[in-house]
Amino acid sequence: MSASCCSHGAVSAVADPLKDPVCGMTVDPATAKYSAEHHGTTYYFCGARCKDRFVADPQSFLAPRPVAAPAPAGTIYTCPMHPEIRQVGPGSCPKCGMALEPALPSADEDNSEVHALGMRLLALVALTLPVFVLAMGPHLFGWPLPMSWAMPARVIDAVLASVVVLWGGAPFFARGWRSLLPWSPNMYTLIALGTGVAWLYSVVAFLLPGIFPVAMQDGHGQIAVYFESAAVIVTLVMLGDFLELRARRQTGEALRALLGLVPKTARRIAADGSEHDVALDELSAGDLLRVRPGEKVPADGIVTDGESHVDEAMLTGEPMPVAKAKGDHVTGGTLNQHGALTMRVQHTGADTVLSRIVALVAEAQRSRAPLQRIADRVAAWFVPAVVAVAVLAFALWWLLGPEPRFAHALVAAVSVLIIACPCALGLATPMSIMVASGRGAQAGILFRDAAAIETLRDVDTLVFDKTGTLTEGRPVLSGVETFGWERAEVLAFAAAIERPSEHPLAAAVVAAALAEGITIPEAYGFDVAVGRGVSGRVGDTDVALGNSQLMEQQRVDVGAGRDKAETMRARGATVMFLALNGRLAAMLAFTDPIKPSAAPALKALREAGLRLVMLTGDSATTAKAVASDLALDDVHAGASPEDKAAVIRDLKREGRKVAMAGDGVNDAPALALADVGIGMGNGSDIAIESASVTLLKGDLAGIARARALSEATVRNIRQNLFFAFVYNAVGVPLAAGVLYPLWGITLSPMVAALAMSLSSVSVVGNALRLRRHG
Repeated sequence: MSASCCSHGAVSAVADPLKDPVCGMTVDPATAKYSAEHHGTTYYFCGARCKDRFVADPQSFLAPRPVAAPAPAGTIYTCPMHPEIRQVGPGSCPKCGMALEPALPSADEDNSEVHALGMRLLALVALTLPVFVLAMGPHLFGWPLPMSWAMPARVIDAVLASVVVLWGGAPFFARGWRSLLPWSPNMYTLIALGTGVAWLYSVVAFLLPGIFPVAMQDGHGQIAVYFESAAVIVTLVMLGDFLELRARRQTGEALRALLGLVPKTARRIAADGSEHDVALDELSAGDLLRVRPGEKVPADGIVTDGESHVDEAMLTGEPMPVAKAKGDHVTGGTLNQHGALTMRVQHTGADTVLSRIVALVAEAQRSRAPLQRIADRVAAWFVPAVVAVAVLAFALWWLLGPEPRFAHALVAAVSVLIIACPCALGLATPMSIMVASGRGAQAGILFRDAAAIETLRDVDTLVFDKTGTLTEGRPVLSGVETFGWERAEVLAFAAAIERPSEHPLAAAVVAAALAEGITIPEAYGFDVAVGRGVSGRVGDTDVALGNSQLMEQQRVDVGAGRDKAETMRARGATVMFLALNGRLAAMLAFTDPIKPSAAPALKALREAGLRLVMLTGDSATTAKAVASDLALDDVHAGASPEDKAAVIRDLKREGRKVAMAGDGVNDAPALALADVGIGMGNGSDIAIESASVTLLKGDLAGIARARALSEATVRNIRQNLFFAFVYNAVGVPLAAGVLYPLWGITLSPMVAALAMSLSSVSVVGNALRLRRHG
């Protein structure tokens, strides 16, 4: 027995010594020529190749192979072409007949359906080949059968073809029938009609040839049959279904890759301090976990002890690891690098950031893009129109065609029914959306739905919030102007009064004082004047730190610093006044640094023809300074949430397609009102929820990438629709015989079946090109 038997495939169970552990074939130890010993057990092989592979890596063949777990009970399944079809458990779509798929992907891909379809296809090929050779051999290869074999060959032809049509084509007939109940005819309606007519005609012609006109009979009184056409059609359609299903499985690879980032187990710390590895589904909020160097974070939580750097590239696309220490948040699926961390679990399972991302992308993949309306309108009349063309072709061939007219008429009608492919039209948009959503997720861009992918391409005006979107959102102390005091003294007072505050400017003051080695004294009587500043007492000194309104309330004269303050604001700074014992002691200037990625990202967007507008609640002077640095087209400063929404409404009223990018709670109304809302992943939950696109990295360069992906996706959809329309516009007339009067060319039903199968596969293949975008 040759080593080629290895192609039979490997087994997934623990090896049986009486079976070849590599290819799974039963081997007789008494006659086997090849064997090897491993850990005291002798294993036998069918050939040298199997033995060599085993010796090179025994464990890979002896250990149980992981098998994808079946979908959990209650899993919702949906149709790739009709996302409104949803049911518990697998099945077929009542509209298009396609196999339903889980609405949410699994980390472990279940290939059982692909395998089952592949085995069915192999069986059909084995049954169809003899039918094809017996029927077409004399015509194609000049292999005439002896007269004594003519009848047995016809019987074999009829029996094998009937098995192929009735058993192999049973799913097509079932789907075609189900499509008639809600009156939603589809590809399988046409296939069932075409193969059914060809097979029924052939059965009648084979069993009762005498009922047909003499002109249709050959010299032996037999009528031409089309068993081979019906069998080949069923087999080719099954081949198309197999290739299409295998290709569609690839559209979910991006999401499965994300889900696969989460480890299978976590190291839980018990109350007595002992540590044990547990499955993820055993975790609950509040559990303490140990994350060792090189391990992936098993769930979302907060660091309670330890310091390390965590690689968050899977979420943000940012290659630089992020420092983590006590109090910092960590996300499930990210990679801990050098230090050990102890974390407390906050979210598990479907509540984790990664699971929510996958659910959001899966929902976007199943949504319908506006371009889909074109295919929907065509599909509504497509199948009835094809049936009408088939009937017309039959009638014209029967009335006007050459002898044997009936045979020519039947072939033309069947070819028209088979070559028409509404499936290619239906898949044109969903496949592109599925692949684009997955590709976006890999790049840190989450689209809420298909409409967002399509609409982003048409945006001509991009509106930005300033803080946290154009700028870092973390102000720093950039300047100190003193009036009769030393810099260290005023910083000590300012940090003392700000330390109890959680305001970002307060954090900047404290950080600056600590960075300069200043000892921060205690403050007493801390009081917050909302929107104005803070006040209190440090030692025997009354301290007030805030804006000019607070100074007026405290009756502090700031005239000496007013001009200097305006100069600082003109440079983009926010100014706070420090008063000690009722007298102006210093002015503190704070700047929110512009993100390094902002300038090149905005330049790329400007070159793409977009109008760039800043919309901020900050002062006009500061806003104009930032806008000047970034060369923005327009600025709206001092805007409340209602003002921001009004600006978006006005721009849309002018006929503009508006995208709004923001990260704060105050941006949520404008994000929801814009044609495309773009939320920053580092922003507030409500801003992200209000957006139709989320940039996980919070980087403006992501907007340019998202728009480029949108353009590529729409271009891909249009290519698919064009191909599907042209294919049917050319194929149906060819099948009807439009070229016969000119050149005597007709289309065989078998060729029509092959073309129909490849049309769907080519649409899916074109959509998969989007995986390489960017």
